[in-house]
Formats: sequence, structure tokens, C-alpha cells
Amino acid sequence: MYQIVQLPNGLTVATAAMPHMASVSLGLWVAVGGRHEPARLNGVAHFLEHLLFKGTPKRTARQISEAVEGIGGYLNAFTSEENTCYYSKACHDRFAELLDVLTDMFLNASFAPEEIDKERAVIKEELAMYLDQPQHLVQELLNQLQWPDQPLGRPITGTGRTLDAMSRGDLLSFHRSHYVGATTLVAVAGNLEPRQVVRCVRERAGPFVPGRRPGFIPATWSQRRPAVSLRTKPVGQTQLALGIRTCSRHDERRFALRLLNTLLGENMSSRLFQLVREDHGLAYNIYSSLSFFDDIGDVVVSAGLETENLPKVLRLVGRELRRLSEQPPGKLELGRARDYLIGQIDLSLENTENQMMWLGEQFLGYGKIVSPQEIKQRLAAVRPGEVRAVARDFFRPDRFNLALVSPLKSDRGLARLLERMG
Repeated sequence: MYQIVQLPNGLTVATAAMPHMASVSLGLWVAVGGRHEPARLNGVAHFLEHLLFKGTPKRTARQISEAVEGIGGYLNAFTSEENTCYYSKACHDRFAELLDVLTDMFLNASFAPEEIDKERAVIKEELAMYLDQPQHLVQELLNQLQWPDQPLGRPITGTGRTLDAMSRGDLLSFHRSHYVGATTLVAVAGNLEPRQVVRCVRERAGPFVPGRRPGFIPATWSQRRPAVSLRTKPVGQTQLALGIRTCSRHDERRFALRLLNTLLGENMSSRLFQLVREDHGLAYNIYSSLSFFDDIGDVVVSAGLETENLPKVLRLVGRELRRLSEQPPGKLELGRARDYLIGQIDLSLENTENQMMWLGEQFLGYGKIVSPQEIKQRLAAVRPGEVRAVARDFFRPDRFNLALVSPLKSDRGLARLLERMG
């Protein structure tokens, strides 16, 4: 189903043939994100993402959107810690038009000074919007706490100070250095023959210079006991994010960890949702999420709750962390978690956009396309004792970091409470 072709200039083309679909999804992925920025250019990858939509010598910003939306498609982009992606979707017979628009944006952005100034102001508004949302702010605080003074701890959007200091020359230099063949993947999923895709990409591949893939500063920490970061704000409820450092996406324990996260808090059947919301009624929403990077990862438990209930909720969370460390899950519970994960993989890959995302995430993360079938087989092989083992490895106080956005004036006593949660 998947085919990978590398062109002489380093540009890679990955295709997922889906002949039964009416659509095609196209993504231009760059192996560069927030982790690849020096401190003074914090936010430059995200700034570039915005600017590539602002026009080329061939098209204005409006003509870029009209060229895709006018054929019944859509266009978007995102920046993460390790990647940036520009993607679009339309009927499969409009693929050449989508590719023409995206490669024009990607290679020929004008970086007009007036557009840079306008987009700088737009990103500041985006930053202000996020900081006004306690659920987002608490995640930013957690990143700063877990990864202090390093790229993973900085906001992907940058800050007002770094955005103001960023010049047109900085943006052009970052673009020239990183938007090259060695860092770029063209990912295509839909009703197209792979040979047709490669031929179409090859026709537009000439301007890509080979370049090289950038490195990044590895994550470091020297933490020996739990840490707490409190941002006091006049909010109606306390938002908490409890981060637990885990392993990288290359670690063999990641499959057991995915099942552990599902058991802990990924869905409505999870232990935390049932215990904190259903049994005790202490939160409208509580969940856990899992992130993997090239050299590290984390599990984050997030919740919004009445401030007076914070100690009780933390004790309940700690109880479940200890229980997972002390007792392997039952076969029935583990089977339900496994079936949930496998079902989510199957359901998500029914559409072309998610298949395209799979291509990008797998290739840039692992240098190859790991098939869904292989992932499902690895999940099926995880045994209850392996889930308990990863809980023992990672659910330790020296890996705990708690961020809070709350009307609380002091975090006194919370670090001691986290000590007892391990």
C-alpha cells in the first residue's frame, strides 16, 4: 500500500494508494520545528508557516486560498516541536493543481516586509488568545517546568520579545537552510497511482537544493524531586497538568506505554475518568495524553476542577499511579484497552487525510513507514506484566512535574503531596 521514492536532490515522495476514495490529500512536510530554533529565534518555524500563505510572485495570499478552495478543496498547516506540515485536500483529479499551489508557496514565498509586519501582529494576537485560555496556558507552564532553558520548554509560537526581534533576514536564512530536499517529504494519500504522483512531483522538484537535515539540542534534566509551577489568575476553576517524563518514540517500551495511557486516562472507560468524574464527581473532564519525541516523551494528566478539590483529586490520581505500578492490569481490562487502540487506528485511517498524516509522522519520525498492521501486532504482544513494568519505570516522584493555573496564592504543600504519589 505504501511506496517511498527518493529523488536525486534528497526530496522524498511517499504515497498511500487508496483507489476506492474520491479524494486525495497532499502534505509537504519539513523535518524542522520548535526544537531546531536557537533561543533568540524562538517561534521562527511557526512564523514561517504563517508567511508561506502570504503570497508569491505568482499568487497573492487571496489567490493561494482561491486556487484551492475554488476547486472544492481546503488548505492548512501546523508547526510542532519537530516538524512543520503544509497540507491540502481535494478531489483526486485536482492533484496537480494542489501540488502546484503548495510547491509555489513552499519554494517561492515573497516575504514582503509589509506582510511580515502584519503577520507578526497576527501571531501576537494568536499568542494572546492562547494565554487567555487556562487549558492552554497550563500546558505551556508544564513544558517550561519539565524542560527548563531548552527548546522543548519554549512556546512554539515564540514570545512577544522574540517575535519583535525577528528580522526579514532571520526568516529568509531559516527558510533557505531548512526548506531543502533533505528535510522535505511529499506525502500523498488517495485515488492516484504512485507512479503518477512521483512523475508529477519530479516535474516540480528542480528548485529544491539538497541541503542537510538539522540537528537539535537533546533534552536534559537534573530533577531529583517533584516540582510545581503555579500561575495565580482569577479563574473559575483550577486547571492542572501533571507531567511525567517517559521514553522516546524509539524505545521498545512505547507499546506498553500506549496501553498504560489508555488504561489510565485516554477515554471515558479509563480509570481516572471513572474514578474522578463518575465515582466522585470532582471534575467535568480529566484525561491523560501521551507525547513521543526523538529522545524523550511524557504522559500528561490534565483536569479542570474546583480549587478546594485539588488535594483530593491529586490523591486519587496518585492512588491510580501506584496501583498501576503495583498490580498488572487484568486480562479483560487490558484487552479492552488494546481493542480500543486498534479500533482507533483502523477508524482513523479510513480517510485520505489521516493516511497522509500517518505517512508524514512515520517517515519523519522513523525514516520509514511502519505499517498499521505492525503497530497492531506489537500492541497485541504486550502482556500485563509489561504494563506494570513501565509504570514502575516512570511513575516515580523524580519524574513528576505539576503545573497549575489557579486562584491559589501559594503552592505550599503540593510538592510533598506529589512525593507521596510515587
